[in-house]
Amino acid sequence: MIGLEDRQALSQNIYAAHAAGARLRPACQIVGIDVRTLQRWKAQQGLKTGDGRPQALRPVPSHALSPQERAALLAVANETRFASVPPARIVPMLADEGIYLGSESSMARVLRAHGQNTRRGRAKPPRAVRPPSTHIATAPGQVWCWDMSYLPAVVTGRWFHLYLILDLYSRKIVGAEVHESDDANHAVHLVRRTALAEDIAAFTDKPVLHGDNGSTLKATTVLAMLNWLGVKPSYSRPRVSDDNAYAEALFRTAKYRPEFPLKGFASLDEARAWAAQFVHWYNHDHRHSGIRYVSPAQRHSGEDQDILDARHALYQQARQKNPARWSGQTRNWTPVDVVTLNPERDSVIKAAVAHAHIHAAAA
Repeated sequence: MIGLEDRQALSQNIYAAHAAGARLRPACQIVGIDVRTLQRWKAQQGLKTGDGRPQALRPVPSHALSPQERAALLAVANETRFASVPPARIVPMLADEGIYLGSESSMARVLRAHGQNTRRGRAKPPRAVRPPSTHIATAPGQVWCWDMSYLPAVVTGRWFHLYLILDLYSRKIVGAEVHESDDANHAVHLVRRTALAEDIAAFTDKPVLHGDNGSTLKATTVLAMLNWLGVKPSYSRPRVSDDNAYAEALFRTAKYRPEFPLKGFASLDEARAWAAQFVHWYNHDHRHSGIRYVSPAQRHSGEDQDILDARHALYQQARQKNPARWSGQTRNWTPVDVVTLNPERDSVIKAAVAHAHIHAAAA
């Protein structure tokens, strides 16, 4: 429904275009209305008084329910046996008793008119899922992601448990351990060892540690250790599987490596040896697509800037040598300034990007 001021503005623009030589029908189509609509506005004082449809008096249909019939419907709907039953079930149940008072839609309209068109009984309406927690990293040590995954053993039904902590900005695995059981104490020790290895005591702002809603990662002992370290915990939304996407993608990369044993690990020592080998490969040899194909260790230490600058210079030389082979710009080797986890607010992300550029210029 178009308001009075919008109607007047649209009509003025249409008539101005028509006076300048434009056809009336295309001019109306451009602003999204029909010629008949413009004619109706002009004929029915719609450009002076606005739309009268909401205030229009409409006659009551001849077949409408009488006040007595509406009262009977309301009384039946409020009977004790129907207290938690919706109209779609009440009407068929009455029909089985040989009673017909009205249709399901008629009963729903009566209940709506009396403010009873809500979920009947103790059932509660579904609650909207809260928006994800947006975390932004512009340097190493700002946001960590962690999770636990199962590693199969040779013995059917037995599993080893791989704990990993990933730095969101650099994608470096900053903490990793394998244990025989899923225990909160293992998570506590991993966080403490990672904090010591990364020397977060020297950080002005301690990192955010984002994980899923597993009971191990939310245990009281884990929260106590995080509080003592100054690390801020963050958790995925309940029943939302992709709020910790970076950690999940890391586990997928691990389990699709050629050396991952399809038949399982024979022992805990074998699982730990494989995990140590994978972490070294991932951090130092793996060229990560999300950070311009440098290794996580190179990005974590800040070496990626020089590496990407050298690549850019090489591509510029190749373009100058054979310009006919290049139809546009060379490949983008600019470092990725900002990494976001569950981006939800564009304004916050843009502000972080601007802050990162200012900080880089000052450095």
